Amino acid sequence: MLAAAVRVPDHGKRVPFRFLTLQGDARHVLGERVAARGIERFPDAGPAAVEKDRGRFSYAPLIVAVIAQLGPDEKIPELERTLTAGCVCFALLQAAQALGYGAVWLTGWPAYDEQVERWLGVQAHERIVGFIHIGTAKLEAPERERPDPLALTQAWSP
Repeated sequence: MLAAAVRVPDHGKRVPFRFLTLQGDARHVLGERVAARGIERFPDAGPAAVEKDRGRFSYAPLIVAVIAQLGPDEKIPELERTLTAGCVCFALLQAAQALGYGAVWLTGWPAYDEQVERWLGVQAHERIVGFIHIGTAKLEAPERERPDPLALTQAWSP
């Protein structure tokens, strides 16, 4: 799956991403920390929100955090490197699903929280672009309504 995930557009061959895996008890420890951090950030959060945070990393046996590496680069814009990391998330998601696993790409507030980033060893020049949860699907995900691509398309002419 990771070999498929790294086959993405990468202008300049910068490899502007890395992986961090969360498995076993580490998922639960992170969930406890995230729940406590959520109480700090959102003091009015109810018990259901705290429990959601506590369990957010416990449902799948494997979570792969995709981390964009965005340090200074004179040639390749940060946006392009961020998009590469986003493509990694999508490629990993599709690879897992193609192999028959249940998989979902999530972020949520913990992906953007500086304290959570520190716990996970995310450096100042890095950003979490996704948590890819991989396991056995408990139910088939219903197809959601998608936009009409023709309604989103127009031809340019000078």
